[in-house]
Amino acid sequence: MKKTLILLALLLLVGVNSATAQERKFNLYGVGFYNLENLFDTCHDEGKNDYEYLPDGKNRWNGLKYSHKLKNMARVLSELGTDKLPGIGCAVIGVSEVENARALTDLCNQEPLKARNFQFVHVEGPDKRGVDCALLYNPKFFKVDHVKLVPYVYVLPADADRATRGFLTVSGQMAGEHVVFIVNHLPSRFAGSFYREEGGRQIRLVKDSLMKEDPNVKLFVMGDMNDDPQDKSMAEALGAKRKMNKVEEGGLWNPFWDTLASGRGTLQYDGRWNLFDQIILSRSLLDVKGKKDYQTLTYWNHQIFMRDYLFQKEGKYKGNPLRTHAGGSWLDGYSDHLPTVVYVIKEVK
Repeated sequence: MKKTLILLALLLLVGVNSATAQERKFNLYGVGFYNLENLFDTCHDEGKNDYEYLPDGKNRWNGLKYSHKLKNMARVLSELGTDKLPGIGCAVIGVSEVENARALTDLCNQEPLKARNFQFVHVEGPDKRGVDCALLYNPKFFKVDHVKLVPYVYVLPADADRATRGFLTVSGQMAGEHVVFIVNHLPSRFAGSFYREEGGRQIRLVKDSLMKEDPNVKLFVMGDMNDDPQDKSMAEALGAKRKMNKVEEGGLWNPFWDTLASGRGTLQYDGRWNLFDQIILSRSLLDVKGKKDYQTLTYWNHQIFMRDYLFQKEGKYKGNPLRTHAGGSWLDGYSDHLPTVVYVIKEVK
């Protein structure tokens, strides 16, 4: 299969010596995340403030715009992971800012995703605007066993009537191993840092609970964190480390910390790159001691996914991600965020 990396490729990609490379075969899997920036259908959902994404709403969101949005999102999602896995792409992709199961069904029915039989996991959440997180997956590579939406709990009495996106937790099997994905979209920058720090703390509790049940679980924490890797919500409350060799048993590593430090990000504000779209890994996925034996699923590489079509080509915001709307105009773009991908590898016996 195309996803199997063998022989000469191993010399470059895995680094095993030539004496053993001829006898070893490896499978590579892509895990992605993408903020879809308001993938709404054109119908009103009772109890949700989705009025700006209706035909008579602020954005004049009609069938034409919706169909273009679906096509654009499917293009990106189908190309995620193809830099390393041509023709195959990601096994699993977490997404945020999708309205409902109806929009996800329409998305998975787009030809590039339908051709790979992409399925989705979604639990309707309490967010006032109606946007949720979801998990797309290729059933050829990932089998879903258990799904739970863990609520984000507002801890201050003054916030008792508020509700936002929870933590979509999907447990299953990939490469014959127990894998869990926690898909998140933490409170926005319009809220104070406290609310994202609280989100990081609550994700950590979910992570600890999962690891108590299975200390060997392969855990991916992904999402639009609305904070950078070095911010308190990620570095302290969640406890995701910058350096792999600093990760203790039961801990987490954030590969995108050094990516941002090198000047690359996933969204721009006032000409400055941020990296809110992160995929964070449990220690059980890391080759902390540099053995490169890859007997179990192991981190191999990561990237911010970039294509020329994802960027504005002219005007004041040249070089920024090309959005669906900006300045009151429909740009027929993609998202204000760029996607991210992590690759994990395992030897085939």
